Amino acid sequence: MNVEIFTTPTCPYCAMVKELLDKASISYVEYNVAVDEESRQRMVQVSGQLGVPVTVFEGNIIVGFDKVAIEDAIAKKKAA
Repeated sequence: MNVEIFTTPTCPYCAMVKELLDKASISYVEYNVAVDEESRQRMVQVSGQLGVPVTVFEGNIIVGFDKVAIEDAIAKKKAA
């Protein structure tokens, strides 16, 4: 499963998403939209907004820190 997370270094919710993924041993690609203009534009394109975090599980977009949605996506990944 491809997992991407769009973050900024000062975002506490971004750290919380990464912690959930790390605890579940889910690998991910992180994009720092504070310094990467191309990634920031892509994040807006896929999510329709500028807020972080934005987590993408194989095309399923989770905006913000939605613990239930993230844990559900992790469970589906583990079951696959």
